[in-house]
Amino acid sequence: MSQILVGVDVSLKTHHVHFMNGDGQSLDEFSVPNNREGADTLIQRLLKRAQSGQAADLRIGMEATDQYSWHIAHYLRAQLKGYEPDYQTSVYVLNARKVARFKKGYDTLPKNDHIDAWVIADHLRFDRLPRAMQETVQYEALQRLTRTRFHFMKELARNKTFFLNQLFLKFSGLRQDSPFANTFGATSLAVIEELEPERIAEMSIEDLVDFLQVKGKHHFSEPEEIAQYLKKLARSSYQLTPSMKDPVNLSMSVTLSLIRHIEMQVKRLDKEISRLMQAIPQRLVLTSVKGIGDVFAAGLLAEIGDIKRFKSHHALAKYAGLVWSQYQSGEYESEDTSRIRTGDKYLRYYLIQAADSIRKYDSDYQAFYQKKYREVTRHQHKRALVLTARKLVRLVYSLLSTNQLYTPPEGRT
Repeated sequence: MSQILVGVDVSLKTHHVHFMNGDGQSLDEFSVPNNREGADTLIQRLLKRAQSGQAADLRIGMEATDQYSWHIAHYLRAQLKGYEPDYQTSVYVLNARKVARFKKGYDTLPKNDHIDAWVIADHLRFDRLPRAMQETVQYEALQRLTRTRFHFMKELARNKTFFLNQLFLKFSGLRQDSPFANTFGATSLAVIEELEPERIAEMSIEDLVDFLQVKGKHHFSEPEEIAQYLKKLARSSYQLTPSMKDPVNLSMSVTLSLIRHIEMQVKRLDKEISRLMQAIPQRLVLTSVKGIGDVFAAGLLAEIGDIKRFKSHHALAKYAGLVWSQYQSGEYESEDTSRIRTGDKYLRYYLIQAADSIRKYDSDYQAFYQKKYREVTRHQHKRALVLTARKLVRLVYSLLSTNQLYTPPEGRT
């Protein structure tokens, strides 16, 4: 079957297109605007070329540039379906890193949009391609929310780190050794926002205990002990110069307002994610694992899509970037290798977050985490958590492949 391979280099305003036949010969190149009219022009020229060259296998490829490639990829797939079965059409959204590595195989190619379109078309000739794009709008709608949530959570962590750095300026002792389980808890924030270290040092124990009890809604079992420790920290802390107090307090207040706003937006996203998840059957399979709720399940399903895309849990782990490089020469093979720095960062994030949650409930995962934690003396939590996430990949693959609910260790015979 004669082929036409179409490389599309996408950008904000213009797409550069290159037609190539199965033997690698260039047939045509041109540019179209990034709108429906431009996409229609591409389709018309492709069909005209296919008719004149009696080609029936049409393959279109472009790099995954998220927003810029989304419209044209879906539009081309939907419009070209109308020409089947006369033409066999496939749209491939390619990993940009893999395309860049493929291009390195050519020694002297310049970097420009027309060459990039040619490289994508040539890449299509070699058949080592991902599965052609399928209709996955349901997952993609979910993906918009889970990826937005990912970015908000990263921003939340960054702002919390900045806030804690400012806290050291205001109340160094509290930053070093807080008596509160959560620095961002209600009582801790009340102390930070409403009291200066000097004021805490001067307050009577009774007044400080009353303050803690009111702000903590009488949840503290030993408020006197916390009050004593706070006074000790206040006396040992550095004191800010008068000219620095107001700027530091304002900086912390603005940052805390932003943190609270982000947290509120994350709750909005979580609510909508849970609503969308009600229509996805695979939700029940993943949420049968205690520790995986709707949000984590959504993060996993939005990135995985159809589990049939992956031949094994090893392939899924590689897609998530939870595999380790190999160094072997002759009889020697290193046991100390690093994790590869590629893969779907969103899927990896939700796997790690889910693993951190599951280990608190599931005895198998708890034991595995503790074992990996004890194996090293540096970066213990981070290493153990990533390895636990890799273990979770196997479970996720099995559950989605078999469509069976999870049986916890205590329920197995």
